[in-house]
Amino acid sequence: MMYMNRFMLHALVAGGLCASIPAHAQGHVVMTPKLDWMTAAHLAIEAVDACAKQGYSVTATVVDTTGHQQAVIKGDSVPLQSLSVSYRKAYTAYSYGMAFNMDTTSALIAAKVTGPANGALNTIPEVLFVPGGVTLRRASDHAVLGGIGVSGAPGGEKDEACAQAAVTKYRADFQ
Repeated sequence: MMYMNRFMLHALVAGGLCASIPAHAQGHVVMTPKLDWMTAAHLAIEAVDACAKQGYSVTATVVDTTGHQQAVIKGDSVPLQSLSVSYRKAYTAYSYGMAFNMDTTSALIAAKVTGPANGALNTIPEVLFVPGGVTLRRASDHAVLGGIGVSGAPGGEKDEACAQAAVTKYRADFQ
């Protein structure tokens, strides 16, 4: 009985607090900006094409603001693991690029945000601190819209250059 009375008290207090908080114009809906599917697809295609022009078969993955895959394009002869690696690079560029206000996984590595080589951030599932990821930002206010990751070229810096080429080409569409 005492538990029920305590529960009722907490419920009444919480209800009173909620009733006293003014409602915002958007109510309880959070609006999160993200790229449309066509722009995400164009980015992935352009990244794969940029690498193909250099003789590299790669996979490009674009993630949205929830960290989910929005577009994935793979070259004709990429190894299976490039699917996972490109996603992890995109996810890392998105999530840690936003957290540390950096635009590439190379910049995150250079800033040593992972701590020591065996740092705890390296153990988080889906996180991969290697070059090849670029944070996607809206041109007007620099809001994070997702990330793009590329995998399959001989070296992460080549992957990242292809991702950056795609971002540069389509940046004007990030409005």
